[in-house]
Amino acid sequence: MPPNQPSPGQRMRDLLAQPGILVLPGVYDGFSARLVESLGFKAAGITGAGLSESKLGWPDVGLMGYEENVRSAAAIAACCNLALNADADTGYGNAVNVYFTVQGFERAGVAGIMIEDQVWPKRCGHMAGKQVITAEEQVEKIRAAAEARRDPAFVIRARTDTTAIHGVKDAIRRLNLYAEAGADVLFADALLSAEDIALVAKEVIRPLAVNMGFGIRRRPTTPLLSARQLEDMGVKIASYPRLLTSAAIQGMMNAMTVFKQSLDEGVVIDRPDLQVSFDALNAMMGHGRIKELEARFVGAAQSLKPAAE
Repeated sequence: MPPNQPSPGQRMRDLLAQPGILVLPGVYDGFSARLVESLGFKAAGITGAGLSESKLGWPDVGLMGYEENVRSAAAIAACCNLALNADADTGYGNAVNVYFTVQGFERAGVAGIMIEDQVWPKRCGHMAGKQVITAEEQVEKIRAAAEARRDPAFVIRARTDTTAIHGVKDAIRRLNLYAEAGADVLFADALLSAEDIALVAKEVIRPLAVNMGFGIRRRPTTPLLSARQLEDMGVKIASYPRLLTSAAIQGMMNAMTVFKQSLDEGVVIDRPDLQVSFDALNAMMGHGRIKELEARFVGAAQSLKPAAE
């Protein structure tokens, strides 16, 4: 981190301190992170489901482990200046494991992590069959997470999945316990109605985050609401974890359908509307910065070579 630059956690806290709702698109690789940053966003959430699906080719059911997760988060953090919230699942064990999980993600360069109270192996919050640990065990995890961070600005987001199992009142109870244990941001996944969202936002003692499920063809568990509607309800963070993963798959499907058609028909079908141009891709991926570095270092080294005799 350059001297005198705020830490990733402090940058996230500065954004949270600003008026209005903070919108976090979900990113999962260098393409998505650079795209989001190029559109002017200052922060994003690393989607655990997106990592599992794109890295492993399997759904978000607890198959991705700590090492793959933190390595992927570090690569995304290294290629952009976004303040990133990473998905640390359940923390990969008990409170002691959570302690070291927090430190690993902090070293990776993200601004904060989310830790949920599901039983491991976890599953996507919008899948059936979830189970949760006791609130007391999750409190231990959150206490360990808060104490583990070296940078006090590193943001701990506590997530509960209890709504689908024990109801919204238990979600509120748990979230406030997690806040008292040291969580900075609270997240009740899979709330079933706008009324539930408004109720949780009103009753919890820390800023509330809500996921919006763009990309779900069937009726999403949580109703789709605009960021402005969520802000009016008292929500501080609106995350969109599946927007870009679903769009990427649809875009690839569209391009491959046309490509398969060209093979079947034995012709060339050029559809520039289905692909970003080579120049635009290089520009977004930071090729200009590479050229600057080459001009400074590689060019300088070439000029120092002795002339051929």
